[in-house]
Amino acid sequence: MNTDKEKNKPPQIPPQMQRWADVFIIFLLFLMLASFFDVGESGSEDIPYSDFKQRLRENEIASVNIRGDRITGEYRFQFDDFTEFTTTFPPMDDYDLFPLFEENAVIVRVSSAEQSTWTLILINLLPWLLLIGIFMMSSRMLRAGGKGFPGGGVFSFTKSKARMTRGEEIEVGYDDIAGLKNAKDDLGEVIDFLRNPEKYRSIGAKIPKGILLIGPPGTGKTLLARATAAEAGVPFFSITGSEFVEMFVGVGASRVRDMYKQAREVAPALIFIDEIDSVGRARSGAAGLGNDEREQTLNQILAEMDGFTGDEAIVVIAATNRPDILDTALTRPGRFDRKVVLDLPQRQARLDILKVHVRKVSMAEDVDLERIAAGTVGFSGADLANLINEAALLAAREGRDRVDNSYLERARDKVILGEKRDSLLNADERKRTAYHEAGHALTAFHMPNADALRKVSIIPRGLALGFTEQTPKEDKLNYGQHYLEDRISIMLGGRCAERIVFDEVSSGAANDLQQATILARHMVAEWGMSESLGPLNFHSEDQSFPGHELLGYKDYSEHTAEVIDEEVSKLVLQNEKRTMVVLQEHRSQLDLIADALLDKESLTDTDVNELLSNT
Repeated sequence: MNTDKEKNKPPQIPPQMQRWADVFIIFLLFLMLASFFDVGESGSEDIPYSDFKQRLRENEIASVNIRGDRITGEYRFQFDDFTEFTTTFPPMDDYDLFPLFEENAVIVRVSSAEQSTWTLILINLLPWLLLIGIFMMSSRMLRAGGKGFPGGGVFSFTKSKARMTRGEEIEVGYDDIAGLKNAKDDLGEVIDFLRNPEKYRSIGAKIPKGILLIGPPGTGKTLLARATAAEAGVPFFSITGSEFVEMFVGVGASRVRDMYKQAREVAPALIFIDEIDSVGRARSGAAGLGNDEREQTLNQILAEMDGFTGDEAIVVIAATNRPDILDTALTRPGRFDRKVVLDLPQRQARLDILKVHVRKVSMAEDVDLERIAAGTVGFSGADLANLINEAALLAAREGRDRVDNSYLERARDKVILGEKRDSLLNADERKRTAYHEAGHALTAFHMPNADALRKVSIIPRGLALGFTEQTPKEDKLNYGQHYLEDRISIMLGGRCAERIVFDEVSSGAANDLQQATILARHMVAEWGMSESLGPLNFHSEDQSFPGHELLGYKDYSEHTAEVIDEEVSKLVLQNEKRTMVVLQEHRSQLDLIADALLDKESLTDTDVNELLSNT
């Protein structure tokens, strides 16, 4: 029995007719080419005009046919297997030609230079025939939906670009994702709904239509969405927000409609939209700040989510690292009303992630993953995967069959600081760099609230001529005022050491000064750590005002700006004095660290402790 869908299907062109249409089009192309190219006849030679007249004088030509600027004819005798010839009139008139014809009794025929009847027919009918052929091919493409053409053909640009993967084809599951325990618990309800939607419908519960994954880049938002579809065993539609938007207004909205249509046909299903902020940015009524195509795409997404009924088991998961710029209509209840935050992994989570990524890598038995996890504060899951891969590349490059601690440490330094560079410093610059880094290290060693020193080096890496690295004893999400002040002092340690030893400062502290100034401005203007300004926040840009990036809006007066500048300068100078006092009191230790750096180039925390324990 035929279904309604089969009854409404358009009639298909029989394959035999399609083949005849292809043959017809090829024949038209052949005729078109034949009308533009003359096919030479066998037994005829093309001779210069001078040879033609010479043979005419010698009475070797029997007849000629003149057509336009072309002369064809027959020889009285056969020359080199040729009985006919072809030549071309010269640009200038030849008044001696016709008397020679009469003198040698040559038969002369003159034809019009106009095109033949068949040529005129082709010229007049060919455009219409080509249009008919193009129309037939277009009709076939439309009936086939663009099948058989790369990317679906030009007629499929309004089709959804979402890539569908069956749930059973996804190889990654929750067991393959280390960390993210809270996020996986939040999405467990979604998995249960997609597996058994009737359980929730029977009690009258409504599952969230949209879930927003919020987190820094590399924290596993896409991976978690794929694993959720795999755990639920449902089709997974994946697309990025930028793939909706094209130069033509309305294409994005059409692609949204097509994507939701495909999801409804295979429901229950899960739709994942990555980087939704590219189309979900807050809309603005200000002239020149809008984008018609982006806003139409966003409107269509909202309309499709509102169009979900209780019988449609479709869940939309979107990911962004900038939730503050999303349109409020997108995050209201009934749309993306549930937010799942993916934080950067803490120490134990980093250790678990490292254990997952070393499964397929040959590791030495004495590898200390806990030390690597402790020294990778701020790393995302993607960063940790890259670290393991870099260590494996280094080991393979040097012909080793296993990755040990040294390769992990080198890979960590490469990921954080960049590739090691050959030193271009002369002896004086190398000495200055050694004292600069020794100043950072010694200040970090003596500051009471500072993080523990991990490594100090004068080996150039990336854009830095040297580096001093610290490792916090535990991961921190909140920083006290004393800790931040010690951070500023440590940043100024290199510059202060140069002033003490060389009685001058250099340009090598430019990045230190920049970071210290930024941190001090945050403390004064945003975190209320200034007695003069008090517990007030003076952010320079109003994030709630659309287009604030362009207009440079700030919510405080010029006088307040001057006070902020004064307080920032005061805070930095006070900590510079603290640093100078520490380094002057421990000048001998400063020389010890600098000399050791000049000798070994790199010192670990153990090396520094052994040096300073004897003084």
